[in-house]
Amino acid sequence: MTSGEVRKAVAPSLHPPCRTPRRCVPAAMRELRTCLPLVFGLLAAPTVEAAPVTLPVSPDPAPASPAVGRAVLDHHEDAAAPVLIRAGRVIVRPGKEVEGVDVLVEGGRIKAVGADLTAPEGARVIEGAVVCAGFIDPWSVLGVDGGSLGDRGAGPATRTVDGFDPYAETSWREAALASGVVAARIQAGAGSRIGGLGALVRNDAAASLDSILLPDACVAAQVEGGDVFERLDSIEKIVSEIQKGERYRRSQIEFEADLAEWEEAIAKAEEELEDDFKKAKKDRKKEMEEAREKGKDFKEKRYKEDSRPKPPRFDADAEVMARVASGELPIVIEAHRVPELRLLLERAAELPRTRWILAGASDGHLIAEDLADSGMTVLVIPERRGLGGRFGAKELQLAGQLQAAGVPVMIGTAGDSEVRDLPLLAAMAVGHGLDREAALAAITTRPARAFDLADRAGTVEVGKEAHLVVLSGDPLASSSRVQFVLLGGDVVVEQE
Repeated sequence: MTSGEVRKAVAPSLHPPCRTPRRCVPAAMRELRTCLPLVFGLLAAPTVEAAPVTLPVSPDPAPASPAVGRAVLDHHEDAAAPVLIRAGRVIVRPGKEVEGVDVLVEGGRIKAVGADLTAPEGARVIEGAVVCAGFIDPWSVLGVDGGSLGDRGAGPATRTVDGFDPYAETSWREAALASGVVAARIQAGAGSRIGGLGALVRNDAAASLDSILLPDACVAAQVEGGDVFERLDSIEKIVSEIQKGERYRRSQIEFEADLAEWEEAIAKAEEELEDDFKKAKKDRKKEMEEAREKGKDFKEKRYKEDSRPKPPRFDADAEVMARVASGELPIVIEAHRVPELRLLLERAAELPRTRWILAGASDGHLIAEDLADSGMTVLVIPERRGLGGRFGAKELQLAGQLQAAGVPVMIGTAGDSEVRDLPLLAAMAVGHGLDREAALAAITTRPARAFDLADRAGTVEVGKEAHLVVLSGDPLASSSRVQFVLLGGDVVVEQE
């Protein structure tokens, strides 16, 4: 495959009229980056269990296996020294918290969570009021090559990692780490209807290709068009690509069945030929003598067999969309207005195995109950691109309105330098009606689960990779400070 066939990655979707990448956080918000706003009032204190709880300790936790068929690039954490975190409170996951326990990290993973753990020889001991899983930005462009942001030639097989520059934007990575953001989904193909394979990357300040957690975390698509008819047609074309992938996978399965049947028939024929070999040899000799006596040429009888079944012609795009159709890969589709949202729900019902993640959904509050019934997770972004508005009160309220109707919500920044604002956006959403636990889940457990990283990150549990944040207080409280950040078991941030 030539370099021209493999398109580089691009940023999140663009504003329809101008197709120019836009930044997601206005100047007023940028001034609040170093502390969470007090204007939302005090957040409710979390409920904790009355007595300390000791969680099970695995003597040698083995890495969990990724989903079948997924490519996983593991970071090598053997060099990470042991770390013992003495915590006042551990948020195991949103809704489950324990007090007075320690977290032991060895080999880059969480070795134990329990009371009065003993520090191994050579371990570093740190202390903090609260420990929780590191934050995950489910939509960013941090590290995506700037020259590829406007590429309009991406397709389903485009790999975002091909446009990932792990050595760029170091200061932005450091700022994001300082706010507790340990990983992000980056996505190609904002200029195309289907933007290809998105990736999950670790937010290493000194990044490398080892920073890639999942090179194939999802496929992204965006509804295009200047009017409602074009946007509805865009949805139909996206669904058509998924159905094409479904047919392609079916043809592969049929080929495998035909091939197995053909091989069985050939094996049976060979067995019969072997049994009749002596007789066939004798008959052949007799026929040759008769032909010679009659002065005729002897003609060999040629063995005829059914032709070998031909496999379907390889189609890289159809191969990727087949994974989407089967539910192996989720598809993140950006849509905003009610007509296309309703059509999307109708078409999604026809593809029950496909895992849909709705991005944007600016008018989603108008059909919140339908979204809840569909089971779709909604990724709220900090700008109403579909309607051309800026990030404001209505957009902040959207997450709370959807969550109140029973819609699972994630929150993303859709930016690069703005990744540092992820916990700020979650806190602002809390101030506009989003439940505190749902807000924390929106930047931890839900992105991990949505993009198949839940067996490795998103919670503070034995066996998980140690991507952790140690804070002076509640993760989304305005008065809290990030004290330490662990990335793969290494203490990468230490702040007074």
